[in-house]
Amino acid sequence: MAESPITARSQDFAAWYQDVVLQGDMAEPAEIVKGCMVIKANGYAVWEVLQRELDDRFKRTNHQNVYFPLLIPQSFLRKEAEHVEGFAPELAVVTIAGGKELEEPYVIRPTSETIIGHFFSKWIHSYRDLPMLFNQWANVIRWELRTRMFLRTTEFLWQEGHTAHSNQEEAVEEVLRILDLYAEVAEDIMAMPVIKGVKTRAEKFAGALRSYSIEAMMQNGLALQAGTSHDLGQNFGKAFDVQFQSKEGQLEYVWQTSWGVSTRLIGGLIMTHSDDKGLVLPPKLAPIKAVLVPIYRKDEEKAAVLEAAHRIAKEIGAKVDDRDGQSPGAKFFHWERRGVPVVLELGPRDLASGKIVLKRRDTGTKEPVDQSIVGAKVAEALEDMQKGLYMRAKERMKANTVLANSIEEVESILKDATAEKGGGKFVMAHIKDDPICDARMKEFKATVRNIPMVDEYDGPGKCIVTGETVEKRAVIAKSY
Repeated sequence: MAESPITARSQDFAAWYQDVVLQGDMAEPAEIVKGCMVIKANGYAVWEVLQRELDDRFKRTNHQNVYFPLLIPQSFLRKEAEHVEGFAPELAVVTIAGGKELEEPYVIRPTSETIIGHFFSKWIHSYRDLPMLFNQWANVIRWELRTRMFLRTTEFLWQEGHTAHSNQEEAVEEVLRILDLYAEVAEDIMAMPVIKGVKTRAEKFAGALRSYSIEAMMQNGLALQAGTSHDLGQNFGKAFDVQFQSKEGQLEYVWQTSWGVSTRLIGGLIMTHSDDKGLVLPPKLAPIKAVLVPIYRKDEEKAAVLEAAHRIAKEIGAKVDDRDGQSPGAKFFHWERRGVPVVLELGPRDLASGKIVLKRRDTGTKEPVDQSIVGAKVAEALEDMQKGLYMRAKERMKANTVLANSIEEVESILKDATAEKGGGKFVMAHIKDDPICDARMKEFKATVRNIPMVDEYDGPGKCIVTGETVEKRAVIAKSY
C-alpha cells in the first residue's frame, strides 16, 4: 500500500491542511509572488458557488453590485485616524507609475471604506438618496508576514458591502441583517456552525463604532472568524463630509455600515469537514455532486457499460469519468481527494442485475441500489450528508466548549493548544469589554472572539480579570 500523500490530522494538523488543499487541487502557493496563492479550478468552483449563494441573498435584500478602483489615494486613508492606524502595517503603496514618481502615492486597496466615502459625498445630497446599499466583489492586498492558503494570504478575494443610512437605527438593523445572512450561508450551505456575537472594542474593525462577527470552530479547536459586519456610525461620514438634507431640512451626516466575507471561508470549510483521505465538501457547496465511474475489463463490455453510464448520468445530473488510461481505482482516488459527495460505480455485473453501486464521501459506505431509483437515492444521500456534516460539526463544537471562572483556568485550558497539535477549545468566561482584558488574553496567545448575541449560559458574572460584573460570558479561544 503506497504511503498517503496526506499527513494525518493527529500527526500535524497544519501540514494536513496544506496537503488537503494541494491534493484536492484547490490552490497552490504562488511562490514567485510573496504570500500569494493560485486558486485552482476546483477551489475557484467552490468560491463561485459561495458567491452565488451570497449574491442572491444580497440582491433579495435590495443591494446592488458596484466596482471601485483598486488604487486609493494615500491621503484618503489618513482622513479617518483610527482606520489608517489599524491598516498601516499591512499597506502596499505604489509610488512610481509610467516610469515617473507619483505626486501622491496610491495604496493598493486593503478595504474600500475611504474611497467609497469619497463617492458617497458626491452622490448623496438628500434623504431621498438613502439608503444607499452597495456590494463589491473584489480582491484586496494586505501585506502578511505568515501566510496559509485561503486563511491568510497577501492577496485574497472577497465581497465588501457598503451602505449609507439616514439614521442609526436603520444602520444597526442593516448590520445585524447581514450578520444573520452570513450565519445562514455558513450553517445552511457550508454546514459549518457559527456563533454570532459582538467583537470587543480592542478587536473591532479600525474606524467602526462596533463590529459583529460569526466565529466557527475548526477540527483542531481553533477559532476562525468567518465573517464580519460593522456599524461605522458617522465616523466615515464626517471624515469624507457625506451629508444629506433631512426631511426637516437639516444637514446631517450619514450613518454607514460595511461588511465582508472572503475566500478564507474555503479554509474554514476544509478544516471543518475534511478527513485524512482529503477534501470533504458539503453537497450544497460541491460544484460536482456526483460522479459515475464506468468499470469494464474487456472491449466487448465497454460499449454497453458506457452507454448505460451516460444515460443514467444524464438522468440524475452526474458527471461520467470515462477517461482512458486511468484505472477505476485511480479514478475513485481522484474524486475522493477532491471531495465529491457521491461516487457511483457501474460495471457489467451491475448492468446485468439492474443495479449500480453508490458510495458516500463522508461515511465511505457503499450500497448497491436499483438503477430505476438511483436518482432518488443520490438525492437522499446528498440531503443526509448535508445534515450529517452540520450535526457532526455542531456536536464537535459543543464537546469542545467549556466554562471557566478564573483567568488561571482559561490559561490552563488554552496554553498548550496550537494549530499543529490541536487541543483548542472555546472557553466561555465572564470578561469585561476592556482593552486591558484583551491584552491579558494575548499573553498566552488567545483572544476574545466575540460576546454572543444569545446567552446560552448563566447570565451575569464577575470578570475574570477585573472582578467587575459583566452581562454574560464571552468566547475566548486561540484562532487563525
